[in-house]
Amino acid sequence: MSEKTTPRFQLKNSITVKFIIIGLMILALLIPARMIKNLVYERSSLRDSVISEVSYKWGNQQTIAGPIISIPYKSYYKKDNKIVEEINYAQFLPKELNISGKINPEIRYRSIYEVVVYNSDLNFKGHFNKPDFSQWKISDSDIMWEDASLIIRIPDMRGIKDTISIKWNKNNTEVNPGINNQNFNYTGISAKIDFDDSSIYNFEFDLNLNGSESLYFTPVGKETNVNLISEWADPGFEGSFLPNERKITEEGFKATWKVLHLNRSYPQKWLGSSFSIEGSEFGVKLLLPVDHYQKSNRSVKYAIMFISLTFLIFFFTEILNKKRIHPIQYLLVGIGLSVFYTLLLSLSEQISFNLAYLIASVAIITLITSYSYSMLKSKKLTAIVALILIVLYGFLFTILELQDFSLLLGSVGLFIALAIVMYLSRKVDWYSELPEENS
Repeated sequence: MSEKTTPRFQLKNSITVKFIIIGLMILALLIPARMIKNLVYERSSLRDSVISEVSYKWGNQQTIAGPIISIPYKSYYKKDNKIVEEINYAQFLPKELNISGKINPEIRYRSIYEVVVYNSDLNFKGHFNKPDFSQWKISDSDIMWEDASLIIRIPDMRGIKDTISIKWNKNNTEVNPGINNQNFNYTGISAKIDFDDSSIYNFEFDLNLNGSESLYFTPVGKETNVNLISEWADPGFEGSFLPNERKITEEGFKATWKVLHLNRSYPQKWLGSSFSIEGSEFGVKLLLPVDHYQKSNRSVKYAIMFISLTFLIFFFTEILNKKRIHPIQYLLVGIGLSVFYTLLLSLSEQISFNLAYLIASVAIITLITSYSYSMLKSKKLTAIVALILIVLYGFLFTILELQDFSLLLGSVGLFIALAIVMYLSRKVDWYSELPEENS
């Protein structure tokens, strides 16, 4: 029996067997792709830990809630045939709350990472109506007016940079740390306040506060108006309410909010812990222009598509142009495609993502094109391979940039690629042998 008719020779030259081997190599190359994805996650987690460390020392994200009047009162209940007295608290929200201020952002550097922090100069002013207990049928003698306080929630007290003096009507009141109200499990400040025969009580205070990444407010006023300005050109408006007006330029942003008590889920006054002010916050987040880890992670998700399409290019080059390519050569090309993602990740940590993508893609296209010429020995076929790789990497970059339409564009791209493969393979006899290589 001649060598060309032996089962070993037929197996070696079978198109189907070659295709199966290529498929197995593609599956094997998912292992380094998964490792790269884990590397992106690890580097992203390291970045987040650096942000947390810097924020902890400077000031964390701040959500300001207040001012709120808190008045203790006596209530009674029967236990074991005895009348037991306990202290509860009534909460009253301002009729009008106006907040205006400026956010002064800074970028702090720790190693190769950037952290956005800020200092905010805020002014709070507005007024309360005199607290009214009549609807609850609480005796005036049980109301502890002398222990009434004005409370303001500040999550990270380390961010307070100046002393705070609250002007209550015409008097300045002393501010102390801590909130003496069992119904508010918050950190913050409080001030003793007095009530006279007035029907309206005006307040005003300034707050110089450090924080990081975001600044939020809780709309405790019956009408809450917030007016913020900043030199930061990449704001993200988040929370339960978007600005009524906003203007964003390269020099910064201006934004105003107006929130009514009808827009939220809690009233202007309540007893004890009947209601919670959580979930109504709104504000601004200072965004970094590019999150390169997110883009790197999204690019790795297309690794299987890139490897598969590139292998198909070489496979059909073998069949249609009678060029024999060894499985080891396929494997080396696949490893080169995987190296692209590590190059992209490492370069994007040092320079802009777009420039990193350009350098990494040009490097890998040059590498694979040069190696292709050594395999194919044809300038024409090598040029076709280079052109297809340029199209693929350009296609991936477009998907990464058009985030909102990435799924649509990716689906259309895959459909077109599948259509081309089916067209090229329409006349392939999968039971035949690989053609002899042209000399």
